[in-house]
Amino acid sequence: MMRLARYRGWIVLALDVCLIFACNILMFWPRYLRGDIRLINLVAHIGFLTVCVLIFQLALKTYESLWRYAESREYLILLSGLGEGFALYAGLNLLFGAEQVWITCAFFGTAVALIGMLTIRFVYRIYRFRVAGEQGKGRRQVAIIGSGTAGVSLVYELKHNMNGSYIPYCMLDDAPDKIGKVVHGIPVRGPINDLCAILQDTPVTEIILAIPDLSAQRRAEILELCAKTKCRLRILVDPVSQLERGSNPTMTANVRGVEIEDLLGREPVELDKENIRAFIEGKTVLVTGGGGSIGSELCRQIAECRPRRLIALDIAENSVYDLQQDLYHRFRGTLDFVVEIGSVRDEDKIDRLFRSYRPQLVFHAAAHKHVPLMEHCPEEAVKNNIFGTYHTALAARRYHAEAFVLISTDKAVNPTNIMGATKYLCEQVLQGMREGSDTRFAAVRFGNVLGSSGSVIPLFKKQIAYGGPVTVTDKRIIRYFMTIPEAVQLVLEAGSLSQSGEVFVLDMGKPVRILELAENLIRLSGYTPYEDIQIQEIGLRPGEKLYEELLTQSADLSRTENDKIFVEMRPAVDRHEMEDWLFQLSRVLEHGSRADLFRELHRLVPSFCEPEQVNEAAVRRMEQQQQTDWEQSHSERVVQHIS
Repeated sequence: MMRLARYRGWIVLALDVCLIFACNILMFWPRYLRGDIRLINLVAHIGFLTVCVLIFQLALKTYESLWRYAESREYLILLSGLGEGFALYAGLNLLFGAEQVWITCAFFGTAVALIGMLTIRFVYRIYRFRVAGEQGKGRRQVAIIGSGTAGVSLVYELKHNMNGSYIPYCMLDDAPDKIGKVVHGIPVRGPINDLCAILQDTPVTEIILAIPDLSAQRRAEILELCAKTKCRLRILVDPVSQLERGSNPTMTANVRGVEIEDLLGREPVELDKENIRAFIEGKTVLVTGGGGSIGSELCRQIAECRPRRLIALDIAENSVYDLQQDLYHRFRGTLDFVVEIGSVRDEDKIDRLFRSYRPQLVFHAAAHKHVPLMEHCPEEAVKNNIFGTYHTALAARRYHAEAFVLISTDKAVNPTNIMGATKYLCEQVLQGMREGSDTRFAAVRFGNVLGSSGSVIPLFKKQIAYGGPVTVTDKRIIRYFMTIPEAVQLVLEAGSLSQSGEVFVLDMGKPVRILELAENLIRLSGYTPYEDIQIQEIGLRPGEKLYEELLTQSADLSRTENDKIFVEMRPAVDRHEMEDWLFQLSRVLEHGSRADLFRELHRLVPSFCEPEQVNEAAVRRMEQQQQTDWEQSHSERVVQHIS
């Protein structure tokens, strides 16, 4: 079949030639039988007519079309080729004084041949859709939300892809002038808010959201509607933007699974990209922890800003190698990218690196961040997070880097775990470095990063793929989320805004209840929570808070020129005092026990408390708020009843 397909155009051409000959002989045959014309003249005229027609059909590339995908344009080209070919034949006959009978009979013969050509092509399309389409049995019936350009193009592609996974069942739209119409044979129904009722008792098993330019709020509303069905949800990524990035421009190639950021219900935070570019362009930039989820995205976005040189430092060679290959294929040798394998714990390595490359900008993303693991191995968190930051910041100061930006965390606020406490002390290290230095030191705090290594979303997806159960630590737990690109943009703009000593914080919007997040992800994967896939509560992990503080509620914060970014000015720390407590901490690491280390961290971080204290207080506040809300609601109902 594949070899036959290579010659399909020539086969169609041969059929057209046969049709032209057959139909014209049919028209001329009665005159031939009466002896009005000779056979040799008949063959010559029909051959000449065929040559005239083929000249135009070949010029118009009629036989390069795939007729199973043909639309009105292809049929108009076929008609145009026949018409122009016949006009050439008729004009030359008139020019050379041929009898009128030749032109008249040839006209009717060509018209009948056209009908035959169209018939062959229609029969072929019917064969492709009905006979060859039997191969596509078992394809999933899909409803497509959106009947705009993207949705219509997707329907067309799905209908003509016999080997695809989907077959369109219906489209849904809110536009009154579209509802009730038919697009490529597929009915348009609506409005979208009636999605559950429309899809009830239908064979639809999947839904594709094909409106790329939806607002984040409307997208979240539609996804919530989809979650009430038992259909798996897929989302069409804007194919134009994917084409600009060099990705596959076909519609089906840009249909992806649902991501939890789709459910956040807020627009992505867009920062000042021109300011960021001006901050980075033409400079030597160092990213520590460059192979991690945040570090690698930092490298990708920095690379877009045309640095003079980009250096990625990481102890994990596999992840940073993957980053190296990615950047090589993206920038094709136009980026001066250097990979250094090493640890920020190694003071000599850090000094040699700074002495060799003289980085002007430093983004310090190297850290141990997994809360339960650091509770189990606190000395590793202290060595890597605190002393790694100290070594890197000291080198930046010594070699006169322009800016040093620390990747911090919301867990540094009133920490309840080792990871948060060490990150708080990392911030204090910067405050001790800033006095008398021409390097600007700043820290950036943000909450949970969607899709980062160790985050809850990849875990939920794996658990759903395994058939469950999905595990949540506590059904009451809430978190603030942001995407990796948002977090990285914040880091880059913070560096451009820093004067020295600031802690930058992003407005992260509304909190998300983890239980609802798990339930929605299960539903949007085509399953029913607690029936198809169970959700198990396994208890809070060591050092874990029930509710994270809203970072932007602090009275010490003020807005920057970007209303999504807040800044907290921290008092400077005396450098000698900082070095003293670092020395004491190193002695405890070397000679003390883990209990001694915990006591020293509690001494150095006054707000460091046990998670049980914070969680109990949070539960009491939550219960009081619920009681207040109930009393207020009850009072309003009483007043309405009296009225």
